[in-house]
Amino acid sequence: MTVVVAPAPTRSAWLDGVNPVTRILLALLLSIPLFASIDVVSGLVAIALQLLCIPLTGLSLRTVLGRMALLAAISPIAGLSMLLYAEPAGQVYWTFGVATISEESVRLAIAVSLRVIALGLPTILLFGRADPTEVADALAQVAHLPSRFVLGVLAGTRMLGLFLDDWRTMGLARRARGVGDHGALRRFFSMAFVLLVFAVRRGSKLAMAMEARGFGSDIPRTWARPSRLHRRDAVATLGGILIMAAALAAAVAAGTFRFIWS
Repeated sequence: MTVVVAPAPTRSAWLDGVNPVTRILLALLLSIPLFASIDVVSGLVAIALQLLCIPLTGLSLRTVLGRMALLAAISPIAGLSMLLYAEPAGQVYWTFGVATISEESVRLAIAVSLRVIALGLPTILLFGRADPTEVADALAQVAHLPSRFVLGVLAGTRMLGLFLDDWRTMGLARRARGVGDHGALRRFFSMAFVLLVFAVRRGSKLAMAMEARGFGSDIPRTWARPSRLHRRDAVATLGGILIMAAALAAAVAAGTFRFIWS
């Protein structure tokens, strides 16, 4: 007797009930105000408040920290230019030619590095569990973008997984033939060219199939999954505004707020 075990249902999170268009608006609300100032306090407060919202997203802390690892690796590169070429102020620690490390440049480098993390973290939290089909439905029905454009982007997004599988299969095939253990740079460019050919052929076939099924018609479409705005979207938007207001207010209270063009 064979026992079939049903897969465990995916737990729904509070953020799952927020419309994808609202999530895009939240990503803008949680990033654009940070460009008003370059300081350490507002960046730290924004990151801390956003991390407190992790239970609402349905993502585990380990998953979020793992995805933030790339941001943490890139952020010092962004702060390096400020560290070396910002206008010197305060105590000067080191100078060589046009590069000068001073007390002010160190502060700006830290602030810029934190800004990179604070700008990328909302995208990780808001779209870590987003379904591409739901995003497409929302863009077409709520944001009223052209359905032909939305469905084309959705189809292309669905193909990304196939490209990863193709790349993995080509790598295994080369290893099986004994040509995949040396010449890493040459192997990368040759596989990239083959993948490009696959992408062009697959894209052409997909476009023809979509045209044949009426995806390019000017007749107004109907949608199987309605996408609407609800009260939760207003609550989420208000929460994003409060997070940014608290971050900027903390910088003003600490006396570190400084307009980026000042």
